[in-house]
Amino acid sequence: MTSLLVIIVLVLLAVALWQLTKIFDLTQVGANRDSSEVATDNDNNIQGYLMFGFLAFIYIFSIYGLFAWGGLVLHTPASAHGALVDNLMNISWVLLFIVQAITQVLLHYFAFKYRGKQGQKALYFADNNKLEAIWSIIPAVVLAGLILYGLYAWTNIMFIDDEDDTVVIELYAQQFKWTARYAGEDNVLGKANVRYIEGINTLGVDMSDPYAQDDIVVSELHIPKGRKIHFKMRSQDVLHSAYMPYFRAQMNCVPGMVTEFAFEPVYTTAEYRELPYMVEKVSHINELRAKKSIDIVAKGGTALDPYTFDYLLLCNKICGASHYNMQMKIVVDTPEDYKKWVAEQALLAQQVKEAKAAPADATGSASATTDTVAVKDTIAVSVIAKK
Repeated sequence: MTSLLVIIVLVLLAVALWQLTKIFDLTQVGANRDSSEVATDNDNNIQGYLMFGFLAFIYIFSIYGLFAWGGLVLHTPASAHGALVDNLMNISWVLLFIVQAITQVLLHYFAFKYRGKQGQKALYFADNNKLEAIWSIIPAVVLAGLILYGLYAWTNIMFIDDEDDTVVIELYAQQFKWTARYAGEDNVLGKANVRYIEGINTLGVDMSDPYAQDDIVVSELHIPKGRKIHFKMRSQDVLHSAYMPYFRAQMNCVPGMVTEFAFEPVYTTAEYRELPYMVEKVSHINELRAKKSIDIVAKGGTALDPYTFDYLLLCNKICGASHYNMQMKIVVDTPEDYKKWVAEQALLAQQVKEAKAAPADATGSASATTDTVAVKDTIAVSVIAKK
């Protein structure tokens, strides 16, 4: 409702300003003024100085943004390939800044220097082969170098050696949650298809596949530090995107196909929480939450809980109304803690077996209860008959 009122006020304000402009024009009727709509030297001078003003605004705002919001960008990468991604990004930023600085300064300077003047005629060039070569060859060389380096980085990131000691994990996306399936001791995922979805088998795992017998399905992702994790991704419904920002990892999850991504974590969750920049960031967030909690409590609400950093798996595609809530906690353990955690998880095959046995047990219990009641009724009737 508040937004609607603000929009109405802005519309009415615009109408009022428009009416004031018309009234001002009417008051100028009969006045001696130039109505030819042809720019004068004074108009051109004003436009030239405005170009310099806009150039100053661009750089002042850029510098302000760097200091004001620079701390919001991702910091230390938590994966082995993360430094390569950050390096490629930094090179791109530097090149963009250099090109932007040169072209914007020249654009605004020449707009001022060659502004219109009475009696001055612009010099027209039909073509200039030298200039054409310069501004075609230089960008082509720079872009070629950037693309080749990008392909080198992409190849190194996406290469998965079958002989590597990897942990195979499936990330299953559906509106609006993530589920993880571990390949178990054989490190091979069992076959899966949406046609097999039934009961607690929400991922459609083919339980007749021998490789599926040791699969583990969980809602919280645990991965070991120092070991490459080979993710295989599926989607049940629409296009999702598995995004793990601190690991510099992202891959689309496409219905009907399996996509893949791999990386090696280099910091456990506990280690990343202790990084100086993260300690400072969490402290700042909790200061803001504490101030916000004062207002919330004053209005009768519950104070916000303190923030604790955790790695997260997010969806980076707008997949529906609850897209913002589609996330899963990622815990990076030491190898020892990871083995211990895996050993504590129940196998999917065992869970499916127990789920199928539960109705039979319930039926058997119900039959036993019925028989017991019938026996008691028979005894009661016999006692009454003897009396």
